[in-house]
Amino acid sequence: MQLTRLVVGLGLAIGFMASAAAQTTMRISISTAQNSHQGVAIDTFAKEVEKRTGGRYKVQTFYNGALGGERESVEAVQLGTQELAFSSTGPIPNFVPETKILDVPFLFRDKAHARAVLDGPIGQEMLTKFDSKGFKALAWAENGFRHMTNSKRDVKEPGDLKGLKMRTMENPVHIAAYKGFGIITTPMAFPEVFTALQQGTVDGQENPLPVIISAKFDQVQKHLTLTGHVYSPCIFVMNKASFDKLSAADKQAFLDAAKEGTKANRARVDEDDAKGVADLRSKGMTVIDNVDKAKFVAALAPVNAEFEKQFGKATLDKIRDVK
Repeated sequence: MQLTRLVVGLGLAIGFMASAAAQTTMRISISTAQNSHQGVAIDTFAKEVEKRTGGRYKVQTFYNGALGGERESVEAVQLGTQELAFSSTGPIPNFVPETKILDVPFLFRDKAHARAVLDGPIGQEMLTKFDSKGFKALAWAENGFRHMTNSKRDVKEPGDLKGLKMRTMENPVHIAAYKGFGIITTPMAFPEVFTALQQGTVDGQENPLPVIISAKFDQVQKHLTLTGHVYSPCIFVMNKASFDKLSAADKQAFLDAAKEGTKANRARVDEDDAKGVADLRSKGMTVIDNVDKAKFVAALAPVNAEFEKQFGKATLDKIRDVK
């Protein structure tokens, strides 16, 4: 009898060990809050991975820069100390220089244009550039069009930006462009931004409405101008070696899960954009929404001439011409 119990007990223990061993846990992180367009992206992704792999893979989600800022998280994925990250493209050119071109100001007409470029041949070909850098890029997602906020004054035209000390992403294209506006640029990781604005270390920052809302920047910024100066994609990246170890079916499961995460993410961006201005006005922000974009484009003419030299006018036009 005791022997039977022992055998049954051992069998159960081995079964539990096997099921525990069969489940692989991975981590994914974002710099913003869970209740944000980025939170929706990784929550949907995690749920879909688990569902599509029959629970063999579990993705743990981390928010608010709990595993470091975007640059640190992307670096950790490259090194293999973290399996996955979801990041804006802010720090990505430091790892995959070909992505720099997406940050050129006023390159995209609207979200439909940007999504068509990223989901089409140009964007899909760019995803392959990550392979040789230690990443598997699973899918493009979205941060949205970036707008300017500050604590000093209304910004109605480019000249109003001159001398403002603004936090920028650690991104060479953004820094060059904002210097063209006469902004004093201060590169800084996202988790540090709220405190820097609160303490007056910087006067302002620039981000899409979904980020401005989820980060509660209305508490430390008075003025918002809807410049829409740069379209900011996001991206799901995975450590290349971790991806390569997956079976063909599981690889497809991760890719499909990222597509579902992107769908949920873009829907939330659309929702935040639709209600964002009224929401921020109700919280006391002054919103300048009748911006003469042509003036801002004209102010960047010398910088754009440099970008045309760097990236090639034909390449930029190819992106501009996507319908």
